[in-house]
Amino acid sequence: MIRILLACGIGASTGFMAASMRKSAKARGLDVKVNAVSKSQVMEYADKIDVLLLGPHFAGEVPKYQEELKEHNIKVTSINPDYYASLDGESILDDAINLYNEE
Repeated sequence: MIRILLACGIGASTGFMAASMRKSAKARGLDVKVNAVSKSQVMEYADKIDVLLLGPHFAGEVPKYQEELKEHNIKVTSINPDYYASLDGESILDDAINLYNEE
């Protein structure tokens, strides 16, 4: 199972994205868990996730979160702005899985 966390300002917009990603994962028979939270809650999930995806408007904070989460071996990146704008959960899910599988 891949545990994915989406984070943005208050977690509302990523909540819609997480639902779209869960729907795509279920349709494809993938074993993933997707949650969405406010950025302020990320560290509460540090022992419970494999991948952190930040909203595209927080892309500049990726290095900060990579540093804070490196001892937990969590992969961190931001969501592709085009996928985010179009609520393309399938493509975001693919990006998260590809990131998880990177060495």
